[in-house]
Amino acid sequence: MLVTIQRFDGKAYRPAGEMCDEIMAKTKLNNKERLLIEGLRVVHQHGRAATSVRDIANAADVPLGSFTNHFPSKSAFGLEVLERYRERSDAEVLETLRNDQLRPLDRLSAYIDSTRDFLAQNQMRDGCLCGNISAEINEHSDEIVNRVLKAFSDDEASIAHCLRAAVEEGELPPNTDVEELAGYILSSIQGAFLIAKVRRSSEPVDRFKRVLFAQLGVRRRELT
Repeated sequence: MLVTIQRFDGKAYRPAGEMCDEIMAKTKLNNKERLLIEGLRVVHQHGRAATSVRDIANAADVPLGSFTNHFPSKSAFGLEVLERYRERSDAEVLETLRNDQLRPLDRLSAYIDSTRDFLAQNQMRDGCLCGNISAEINEHSDEIVNRVLKAFSDDEASIAHCLRAAVEEGELPPNTDVEELAGYILSSIQGAFLIAKVRRSSEPVDRFKRVLFAQLGVRRRELT
């Protein structure tokens, strides 16, 4: 089923691809795939630090020894899980922030809506995996920390790309510091995800979007 996303001007936008992909069924998958699929689910729900290798193997319904056969360490497994998670995030970015078929601020609106809708599938209980790892950062290896930092850096660059297009098309003032604004948006939305996770509600994300676009709307009116 396709996800309908509201544009910042109130009109509906339906992306070409599905943003909220369902996790594949376990049938006919090899043990490594089962470990990655179910491991991602368990780590996302309970946190990587709180999830043991036994928890992952049990969720995947495979022998405990199968984990060590496929992954040299829990950290190596964590990196592969992060890559799986980021595949969905990267596809989301391509359909929103880097989608040149949409007006720039529509892209930003679609990105916020799409990430919110994905997390809302479980009443915001799981939160953003990268944000969750950041909250328990002292429990992770340097490799995991660096991968999360890269994920945030990539997202910030995509937001800046979108904002730069908004400046070029006259949707934002020419003197807008897109790098500064992109960093603010990324930090704010991650904070909203964290509060939404605690409250089991998407309202913190919706509030952030309302305030952000109200401010951007003021700037747009100043141009006319």
